[in-house]
Amino acid sequence: MLHPVGPLRARVYWRRRLVVLAVLLVVVGAGAWGTVALVSSVRGGSDGDAVAERTAASPRTPALAQVVPSLSAVRTPVPPPAPEELSAAAESAAAELPAPAPVAGGPCTDEMLTIEVRTPGSAAVGSKPVFELVVVNAATVSCVRDLGKGVQELIMLDGDGARVWGSNDCFPESGADVRTLAAGEVVVFPVLWGGLASTPGCAAERTPPPPGAYAVRGRLDTKSSPDAPFTLT
Repeated sequence: MLHPVGPLRARVYWRRRLVVLAVLLVVVGAGAWGTVALVSSVRGGSDGDAVAERTAASPRTPALAQVVPSLSAVRTPVPPPAPEELSAAAESAAAELPAPAPVAGGPCTDEMLTIEVRTPGSAAVGSKPVFELVVVNAATVSCVRDLGKGVQELIMLDGDGARVWGSNDCFPESGADVRTLAAGEVVVFPVLWGGLASTPGCAAERTPPPPGAYAVRGRLDTKSSPDAPFTLT
């Protein structure tokens, strides 16, 4: 193998071998270079696609936005409610709260009482009818209230609502009458009317009111009754 055998000179055979070897080296080198270029091209394309995808998925933030935050992210402060709104809200909340339950043996509030006036319905002009002031403890518990003459009053009104007579105008009374009213208890106070008109302080001349339709209203301190119809004939 190392010593060529043939009719030609030995250097001819060596030259042929060198040419074949050179051709083989060129072929092998070209194949290796092609393989490396192919792999680099594939990797470069994959990296480029990944970079392009990341760029498309993450839009570039403007330089100004990196320094100054978006104005939409800044919240406008909400002004505090006005005092009137707070007062109205407090009153509304208080109105929604249930009323406290009455306490047995405590004061009779106006809400716990009902006041009524009873009349004979009609009477002749100049007569002396008797009215009744009726006080009822409408609560479910007993309570205490002053029912004295000093806090009682009856007044008569004509058809136009003008005051005609008052039980305390000419003969005012005083004195306390504190009582404990049982639940549902009814107390009746008779009041005699002399049949004459009057004014507070009894300063005006007293004369009988003319025939017509009237109304009588009762009061126990700060609690008033509905108007009861009354007719003078």
